[in-house]
Amino acid sequence: MTSRTATTFAPPVMEARRWAEGIPAEPPLLNVSQAAPVAPPPPPLLEAMADFVLNDPATHLYGPVLGLPELRAEVAMQSANRYGGQVSPAQVAITSGCNEAYTAALAALCGEGDEVILPLPWYFNHKMAHDMAGVTTVPLGPGPGLVPSPEEAAALITPRTRAIVLVTPNNPSGVEYPAATLRAFYELARDRGLKLIVDETYRDFHSGEGAPHDLFAGPDWDATLIHLYSFSKAYRLTGHRVGAMIAAEPFLAEVEKYLDTVTICPTQLGQKAALWGMRNLAQWLAGERLEILARRQAIEEGFPRLAAKGWQLLGCGAYFAYVAHPFDLPSNEIAPRLAREAGVLLLPGTMFMPKGHPEAARQLRIAFANLDVPAVATLFDRLDAFAP
Repeated sequence: MTSRTATTFAPPVMEARRWAEGIPAEPPLLNVSQAAPVAPPPPPLLEAMADFVLNDPATHLYGPVLGLPELRAEVAMQSANRYGGQVSPAQVAITSGCNEAYTAALAALCGEGDEVILPLPWYFNHKMAHDMAGVTTVPLGPGPGLVPSPEEAAALITPRTRAIVLVTPNNPSGVEYPAATLRAFYELARDRGLKLIVDETYRDFHSGEGAPHDLFAGPDWDATLIHLYSFSKAYRLTGHRVGAMIAAEPFLAEVEKYLDTVTICPTQLGQKAALWGMRNLAQWLAGERLEILARRQAIEEGFPRLAAKGWQLLGCGAYFAYVAHPFDLPSNEIAPRLAREAGVLLLPGTMFMPKGHPEAARQLRIAFANLDVPAVATLFDRLDAFAP
């Protein structure tokens, strides 16, 4: 009998880290493999967290399974203000990171053999979650500009389909899905009795101004929409594992069963830090967004030197550039060699596509958010000089 974990692949980021073992310390490795801040939270937040640890005894205790009431209320209020529409605290759950929010939604939605439509290139942890839950992943091919097509998704729906998943800005491509595309997927899911899961982990680094969509408009949005978010990227709280889900209150009652058996409650320190950040760091976060946008601009402006050698920039946004390389070798061979020979650690497209997918062999993901603008120039120098 095959175990649940044996049905899926090894964690890709951990595999990539092994490629860097034994590489000389000089010149320094450019690690663009993982989409996570490497700096600690800003000093004011660190001071607040220290105060929670030292002076707030509740920081060290169990809390409500669905999260601190104050944080749920803040998420509801700010979400309503950001997107328009009505969101109540009872429609918010706090989770131990956005990955747990996704697995909890999956557990509450799906049974053995049910299907979930997942656009390509996919976020590999979503695929892993499906495998371990006995859920069939139905790949939705990328459309022009790596934006999925609602019409193509409609043709994939079967009686076993339970949800369609969208990640925007996308991981791994960085592409920001247009509001009209999100609305069309929402209407498709609503009309076919499905859930639309929208993961906006990277929304704080969206290039557009204003609300990225209007999916919370209307009184019955929660009959269709399940919205996921992460505090990790916004406030550099990756190690504290704090995420959020916004969905219908009866659905969250099912989610609560899952969360209670996995983590019992999210970390109190992480939740208090997220709440403090939401209330006090808006201006700081706006500056972080501008810095990420500057790095994105550096990627776009520097890419023509690679394009002249046959590289293609397929998508760029938030933390990511998704590219096609010009070499005869497949990306899962190119990526380890880039680490050893060029000092660039990145992930191959084979980690974001079904096994054997013809486009995966040429694709690579660059998570550039931790490179400042001069380091982006160094990245291009190394990629330009690479000749396998």
